[in-house]
Amino acid sequence: MTTFARGSATLTRDALAVLQPGFTGTTAPDWVLRRLGEGLASVGIFGRNVASSEQLAALTAQLRAERADLIVAIDEEGGDVTRLEVRTGSSFPGNLALGAVDDTALTQAVAREMGRRLAACGVNLDWAPSADVNSNPDNPVIGVRAFGADPHLVARHTAAYVRGLQGAGVAACTKHFPGHGDTAVDSHHAMPRIDADLDTLTARELIPFRAAVAAGTKAVMSAHILVPALDPALPATLSQAALHGLLRAPVTEGGLGFEGLIVTDGMEMRAISAAYGIERGSVLAIAAGADAICVGGGLCDEDTVVRLRDALVAAVRAGELPEARLADAAARVRALGDWARHSGGPGAAEGIAPAPEAGLRAARRALRTTPGEQPYEPPAGPAFVAAFTPVANIAVGDETPWGVAAELARLLPGTGTATYGRRDAESGGAPALIANVLREAADRRIVAVVRDVHRHPWMADALDTLLAARPETVVVEMGVPQAPPTGALHIATHGAARVCGLAAAEVITGGVAGG
Repeated sequence: MTTFARGSATLTRDALAVLQPGFTGTTAPDWVLRRLGEGLASVGIFGRNVASSEQLAALTAQLRAERADLIVAIDEEGGDVTRLEVRTGSSFPGNLALGAVDDTALTQAVAREMGRRLAACGVNLDWAPSADVNSNPDNPVIGVRAFGADPHLVARHTAAYVRGLQGAGVAACTKHFPGHGDTAVDSHHAMPRIDADLDTLTARELIPFRAAVAAGTKAVMSAHILVPALDPALPATLSQAALHGLLRAPVTEGGLGFEGLIVTDGMEMRAISAAYGIERGSVLAIAAGADAICVGGGLCDEDTVVRLRDALVAAVRAGELPEARLADAAARVRALGDWARHSGGPGAAEGIAPAPEAGLRAARRALRTTPGEQPYEPPAGPAFVAAFTPVANIAVGDETPWGVAAELARLLPGTGTATYGRRDAESGGAPALIANVLREAADRRIVAVVRDVHRHPWMADALDTLLAARPETVVVEMGVPQAPPTGALHIATHGAARVCGLAAAEVITGGVAGG
């Protein structure tokens, strides 16, 4: 019979402590409150949990009444990935816009204001920033979520972002280690693979993570990606070589020397769940060196928490997971909760002067405009916005509005809009699609809004056909501006946040730029 030094109750509490589950609803379910009393130490907040800042503050207060050192985490990157403003679009531009400006003081100020707002809502861990180097322009999941393609630019802005968030009392969780930028597969759907050698990884992917560690990031999130140079068999989230052997290893031994909390990316993502299952995957992740299991973007019920808790306990009892490793992971979670209790929350937010215009100022500075052959004349009346819309990746989601139509309609009353997708292009080809656009636009100036046009041949064909028919069309690229500028005026916003749309609308109507 196996003897456990700390007893079954402690083992169960440790297993609950390493979970970061989600739940449904804008108030705390009874099961969550009950599990907090049993040892659960973290919860994750998603868009479905947020109706307003006031409601979120009430929810976190309700949770924290059960456990004062509770970690309340959220996936709030700003830009395209927002949970705090999931129904309106973000007040902050995303990373690519901040990287385009390349003013680290601005990046720190934006992150500080975001942290202030999160802290005021009772959130004390942000699964951000993304430190990925977007070296592959065809990347379907990172793109505008990265500060850019230059490792050193990404590094300095990652560090600034960490300082800004944590200066507001919100722990940063730098992601997606060891770097998700050089992938052509979305790990929400399948297992990406990066075949770069160790020298390339060291000179590219790892530079921003080293900067984040040096800046004091409290947490790092692992990526569900296979990197054979580190581990030929297991993805980074499940790899001891990647987590313990690289992220934790001392700098003198070639590691990053990170001593904070290692959080997994969502375990229900297909890269893990399809190959290993979430129970087995969670056991392997903790054994490899992860400290907290993120789950709840899709699986957000009590049964999931119980299944993972029991899988971890069973693995310890079977000798598959060292009890000391689980205890160490739980202790790291509690240590972060203790830091957040004393450094974060509404109290920290009250000590910081609000900067409500920080995001819009950054969005304006991030715009890059390219005029056509003729001098640009703003519309004299209502416009028509044709939004060529790709399928949103899961990280961004399809709930959050994007584009310029709403903002342009405020400036030019009577402005109309319509959305066109790949199916519209495939049903009759680009000529039929654009004939429909021209019919709906009538005599109004057309504003074509695209997102990563370089990755979508149907979108590029539609845009070329439209410009041949109406060369006075304004083109707004709200993704990665990889394709050559076209149109009577081309505006690259470097992201699709609400403030990016507002900044573009201002320029279209002949107003503010570079504010």
